[in-house]
Amino acid sequence: MTIPLNVLSARPYFLLISSAIIALAIFIFALAMWLGGPGAAPPMPSINDPFKSVDFSHMPPLKNYQGADGVKLFYREYGPQDDNKKGSAVLVHGSSASSRSMHPMAQALAAAGVHVFALDIRGHGASGVKGNIDYIGQLESDLKDFVDKVKPAHPSTLIGFSSGGGFVLRIAASDMQTAFDHYLLLSPFLGPDAPNYRPNSGGWVSVGVPRILALLALLALNKAGIRYWNHLPVTRFALSDEARKFLTPEYDFNLAMNFSVHSDYLSDIRNAKGRVSLLAGDADEAFQTQELQGIVQRAGKDWPVQLLPGIGHMGLTLEKAALTSVVEQVIH
Repeated sequence: MTIPLNVLSARPYFLLISSAIIALAIFIFALAMWLGGPGAAPPMPSINDPFKSVDFSHMPPLKNYQGADGVKLFYREYGPQDDNKKGSAVLVHGSSASSRSMHPMAQALAAAGVHVFALDIRGHGASGVKGNIDYIGQLESDLKDFVDKVKPAHPSTLIGFSSGGGFVLRIAASDMQTAFDHYLLLSPFLGPDAPNYRPNSGGWVSVGVPRILALLALLALNKAGIRYWNHLPVTRFALSDEARKFLTPEYDFNLAMNFSVHSDYLSDIRNAKGRVSLLAGDADEAFQTQELQGIVQRAGKDWPVQLLPGIGHMGLTLEKAALTSVVEQVIH
């Protein structure tokens, strides 16, 4: 078979164009990785300031357990103060935070007879390197190790606030969904595509979107163990200088992807088979909480969704009315 001369003569141009496209793609990728990280996030007073009035003087000391990789991971334990014990609750803090931020809630639950464990999720507090984890999926492994060691008493509730609420939904939809009897999502972050999302979570976070998109394109390489760029920061939080001393200022790609729902939050809702409840304030400045009921219904679920009047984002973990509602959700 004879190849026409015009095809042969065009071949160098095809190769040239293909090479140019590949070079351009590499340039755009490199630019996104280099300059596409998160910018500075001005301190957000409604997140930073409320904890200034919290009494931490009776906070229990940290305990630890060992993760699958041998790293010590930490939590706080609050024994039930009521003789009529009412099971257990495991608390998962929000983004940037630690077990310390869940202290008022833990106290309220313990006073009602619940055995409480407040976690320092890896990458936060005393657990591991702040802002970093080794791979996407490590947080599930850590939680399994915690449950295997501590064996929280039944009936057990896994409670997650904000990003922690998204992570709790991730667990409720996973192979670990039978590990707890009840999942309580407190003003959960369901991802940037969810209707309850406010841009940059109301100013709480600066997101390096170009870098995230570039790293998402490389996710297939993770299965081959190539995660070199996953430790680049992709989110930065609106912390004051004082808060930076004990909170986590930014997340790498691994942590940002893992401490959340899966990318398809509706699938997570559909795949969650156990008892799930949602609680939020109607004055939440980080998320549009009035959208939560519709989100749940669109996924075909009839989970109870309660909105508390006049309660803001951090108020959900601090104000008396909110803590009372959390306790009621757990013990009833």
